[in-house]
Amino acid sequence: MRMNWPAGLAAAGLLWASPALAQVPMSVPAPVSVPAPFPGAVTAMIAQPCSTERDPATDWPSLCRYQRPNRFVTRAPRAVLIGDSITDFWLNISPGLFATGVVDRGISGQTCGQIEARFYQDVVRLHPRVVHIMCGTNDVAGNTGPTSPEEFSNAILAMVDIAHANNIAVVIGTILPAGAFTWRPGYRPATEIIALNTWLRDLAQQRGLVLADYHTAMTDPDGAMKPGLSSDGVHPTAAGYAVMEPIARAALIQAERGPN
Repeated sequence: MRMNWPAGLAAAGLLWASPALAQVPMSVPAPVSVPAPFPGAVTAMIAQPCSTERDPATDWPSLCRYQRPNRFVTRAPRAVLIGDSITDFWLNISPGLFATGVVDRGISGQTCGQIEARFYQDVVRLHPRVVHIMCGTNDVAGNTGPTSPEEFSNAILAMVDIAHANNIAVVIGTILPAGAFTWRPGYRPATEIIALNTWLRDLAQQRGLVLADYHTAMTDPDGAMKPGLSSDGVHPTAAGYAVMEPIARAALIQAERGPN
């Protein structure tokens, strides 16, 4: 059964709720130390689990992708961008955004549930001022199997709540437009993406989040990606990221400033 999505808001670009609606706590919980393996115990728990070969089938969230790089982040970043391939590829194709204290933590192919599972490791423990969350394409495509709008919304809400509990401002990126998926022949995702983005817009308004509205800037009248912004209709080219970058920069600045 489909979720009945709330009526959308006529908003594009950045969206910020009133200060009364913002739910960021006034204080940050004290840092918690990491438990160490008990000396002499013989178990699967070791200090560096990613130093040995780890079965990708059991490392469902791909914790090993950034576990080691995270240890070399010695200074709290300005922002962390977490997401799927669209975030993952951004650093290599258009690195300018990441020269300003912004860290990329995207992993190709991931759904929102996988991103949620690594959110504490790849975001909270880095202590950024802002997190930019963008996912949903692979949920619509069913990369980890059948899912639902409710499962999508649960994962987004969980990440927002974790960020707010740790005094991290949140930017929500809308799902990029797509009229088809090359790896899912027969799928027509445009209207589903629009429905999910309507929910994200309403969530941003209700919870005091900044909305980075890439979809509005990149969609054609049919809900597909505008010509010239992607080579496969899903993943941005340099031209696509050139459209996204000013939206992202403005959103991060707005989130750093806080509610007006």
